[in-house]
Amino acid sequence: MTIVINILVSVAVIIGLQLLGMLIFSWMTPYKDMEELKKGNKAAALAMGGKFMGTAIVLGIAAYTNTSIWFMILWFAVGYVCLIAAYWIFELVTPGFKISEQLQQGNVAVGIFLCLVFIGTAFAVSSLII
Repeated sequence: MTIVINILVSVAVIIGLQLLGMLIFSWMTPYKDMEELKKGNKAAALAMGGKFMGTAIVLGIAAYTNTSIWFMILWFAVGYVCLIAAYWIFELVTPGFKISEQLQQGNVAVGIFLCLVFIGTAFAVSSLII
């Protein structure tokens, strides 16, 4: 019975952290993510999907490598901060345009690239999680 309770608690924490991660990312964008999705904005959808995938990768590795929920949360937080840093670094190295404006305008190329920045960063950072 203890194993079932541990699994249920772990799943609840994982879902909660994934939702919290997506909420924080949505606060970072000056536009409303869900409004852009309703409009059919593919660029915003790709960026949002990359955020979700990146967050899930970090969270999955943190859960896989840690038996303690507290350590899982700690490593997720470290990885998540790296994902946020990747976004801001990407914003800094593209001084010719603002990422959020390009996404809001539907620039699919920027959406694809940002999606892959999040996924690539998540894989790289996940290799550091112990």
